[in-house]
Amino acid sequence: MADVIVVGGGHAGCEAALACANIGLDTMLITGNLNMVGSMPCNPSIGGPAKGVVVREIDALGGYMGKNADLCQIQTKMLNQSKGPAVWALRFQIDKLLYSREMLKHLKETKNLTLKEAIVTDLKIENNKIKGIYLEDGSLIEAKCVVLTTGTYLSSRILRGSFTKEEGPDGQRTHKGISNALKNAGFTIQRLKTGTPARIKASSIDFSKASIEWGSDEVLHYSYDLGYDSILNVKKPCYLTYTNKAIHDIILNNLDKSSMYSGLIEGVGPRYCPSIETKLVRFKDKERHQIFYEPESLELDQEYIQGFSNSLPDDIQDKILRLLPGLENCEVIRYSYAIEYDAIDPLDLWPSLETKIVEGLFTAGQINGTSGYEEAAGQGLIAGINAALKVLNKEPLILKRDEAYIGVMIDDLVTKGTQEPYRLLTSRAEYRLLLRHDNADLRLREKGYNVGLIDELRYQRYLKKVKAIEDLKNQFKEIKIHPTFDINNIFDKYNSMRLTEGQALSQLIKRPEISYNIIKELLEFSDEKLIIDYDTQDEILEAVEIYYKYDGYIKKSKEQALKMRSFEDKIIPNNINYDLVDNIALEAREKFKKIKPQTIGQAMRISGVNPADISVLVVYVEKLNRSV
Repeated sequence: MADVIVVGGGHAGCEAALACANIGLDTMLITGNLNMVGSMPCNPSIGGPAKGVVVREIDALGGYMGKNADLCQIQTKMLNQSKGPAVWALRFQIDKLLYSREMLKHLKETKNLTLKEAIVTDLKIENNKIKGIYLEDGSLIEAKCVVLTTGTYLSSRILRGSFTKEEGPDGQRTHKGISNALKNAGFTIQRLKTGTPARIKASSIDFSKASIEWGSDEVLHYSYDLGYDSILNVKKPCYLTYTNKAIHDIILNNLDKSSMYSGLIEGVGPRYCPSIETKLVRFKDKERHQIFYEPESLELDQEYIQGFSNSLPDDIQDKILRLLPGLENCEVIRYSYAIEYDAIDPLDLWPSLETKIVEGLFTAGQINGTSGYEEAAGQGLIAGINAALKVLNKEPLILKRDEAYIGVMIDDLVTKGTQEPYRLLTSRAEYRLLLRHDNADLRLREKGYNVGLIDELRYQRYLKKVKAIEDLKNQFKEIKIHPTFDINNIFDKYNSMRLTEGQALSQLIKRPEISYNIIKELLEFSDEKLIIDYDTQDEILEAVEIYYKYDGYIKKSKEQALKMRSFEDKIIPNNINYDLVDNIALEAREKFKKIKPQTIGQAMRISGVNPADISVLVVYVEKLNRSV
């Protein structure tokens, strides 16, 4: 018997399995093809707005995605640097073949983790508790907890024009057994849809007809830990181009041949990552749409056509592809296709990602109605942590909305549900100024240490960083820059007001045009020096710059979060009978019974519940607590 079985080797499954094993539990990862662990069947990149912060959060908690991305990157870029730090985010182009190999290597080297290549066909459930899983050969493997991370493989089928085939991504097998087991257990199953663009032979593309897009010149990392530098040590460009009227006309004239618009597709597609057909239907005023040509691996003569996913027949795809600049003579390796699959209703989950219907059964990733590698990995990490904590009879780790984007995502799912593939966006986070790219470790490393995923060496380095930041904040208050000829020349160079008297660094850094790099330049002409006792000094300088520049805004966000925390601290008893709560609306009563909110704060975020319902619920809960 294993302590925990993780079913599925995608990004969610890898994080879940590694979390359980690293906490010290006997863990088994079962997947249909071990060579596909951590695969990237869609875009060959990790990160982006909100998603990049999730990867940093995964690393801060002790997960592995960020480290593997650092090892396998072929281009790095910090997005949105012209805007405030609340929306900064890393995005890496990844060598997807290397990423999968390195992930498998790491899984094999992890203690307490057994890898098994097999197909799971059924779940063993007794008295609404998980007992184990059945394999295709009929054998039973028992476990105390099971984590399902089945991605888009549940009863999946690919669609292109009128062509359909029961198949998973990249030609892998689909699985119906788990879908049937979940239905039989009482789960609500919904049908969702996603898609992937064509792959084109890179040597057949005339890249001179597109705009070259290089990444950052500086070395960027997801991981807060040292020693995870790029294995390939190369910088590969992407290329930007646009659709045109000729392409739009062909697509719109052939919508009836698209699987998406012919009625062949049952599943609901992602609103925030639509197919090119959907873009043209939804945004009729747009004369063109961005398209990126992205490298997939140094080992492949292959480009990913980002932004051009569709479910049109091959012959139509062939015409529109050749109308893109540079693809006039392209060689198509694989045409675009849509894929639909089964997912559960995430309202059937607790915030720990344990299911409400079957005790000890956890789910993570696209089975929960989400989209994206990063969202999957974040859920996988939390599901793995909480499965391990359940086996150890400990309280689950629940991240709050002001603590992590992962917390925002999970709360959205289990409180509001989703009828389409959920995508994490910065706009979903009301405290996004607190949930920044730069401070994920300051928010979460302590939690990773407490659950057993951050070792003592990394924890002590984190404490050293915290101290270095506090020391530097004080130095910025104490050190003054005085007006001299050289000093004011520097201010002139950066179009900043000259000094007439000495001014503390803590005040100078508040100027919008002054960065910590300019502070370093000013100090070259000063007798004062900064003392930073940390190995990556720019990391400390950036943290202090953000602290002083955005201090007022950050304080306001913290005050708002603290007010909401008072509602999050009001626990709703598990045994509450909502039929006995008088004077609440019928919709609110039904939603409360379905979702079973654990706190008043969660109850407030349920769609369709109004403030009057919350006021009545608060009074009722307080009365219940007094009677205990």
